Amino acid sequence: MQLYVDSANLADIRAAAALGCISGVTTNPSLLAKEDPTLDIKELILDIHRTIGGHVSVEVVSTDTDGMLREADAILEWFPDATIKIPFIPAGLSAVRNLANRDIPTNVTLLFTANQAVIAANAGATYVSVFLGRLDDISTDGVQAVRDTCEIWDVHGYESQIIAASIRNPLHLLECAKAGAHIATVPYKVLLQSMKHPLTDSGLKSFLDDHAKMMTAKGA
Repeated sequence: MQLYVDSANLADIRAAAALGCISGVTTNPSLLAKEDPTLDIKELILDIHRTIGGHVSVEVVSTDTDGMLREADAILEWFPDATIKIPFIPAGLSAVRNLANRDIPTNVTLLFTANQAVIAANAGATYVSVFLGRLDDISTDGVQAVRDTCEIWDVHGYESQIIAASIRNPLHLLECAKAGAHIATVPYKVLLQSMKHPLTDSGLKSFLDDHAKMMTAKGA
């Protein structure tokens, strides 16, 4: 399972990239709105791509097919490597099919059921983003939606990549990896939480303390 950072914060993305384990970034209008409103969004996204070097999803904001396609073409003019992120609505599916026919990669977002993921895959989506955390917020098992999607992919062999999105904690990450999601897009904070374990910290301290004792005994 690949790891993407779900963020538009360049400092967090740079820190995540420095870890050497990140393959891409996903953004959305809400994440971009959290950043400095004076920033040039185009330049920010290009900076993100220069930093991470891999997948970067850029979302359209139109709600009609023609508008989405115009936005997609405009994005690709200044960022040819973009994956176009499109919401799961009827107009979005039409846009996905149009872009797929032109070999332009798409990421269908705001999926909450395996049925929606199947429909998006049949429309030609390159990536299907199944949201966990927002399902958990309404007392629904978000991980189960990912499990169901992965099970269907195993049966039918769909080519679309499954992105586990809206991940809120390390347990989400673990369960999505077990389920077989191809990608998890994770906030930087959750990535750091997933790296932590008290035995790692105590073990390192023990190694360093023992090394220091050895050096002291040798008179170093």
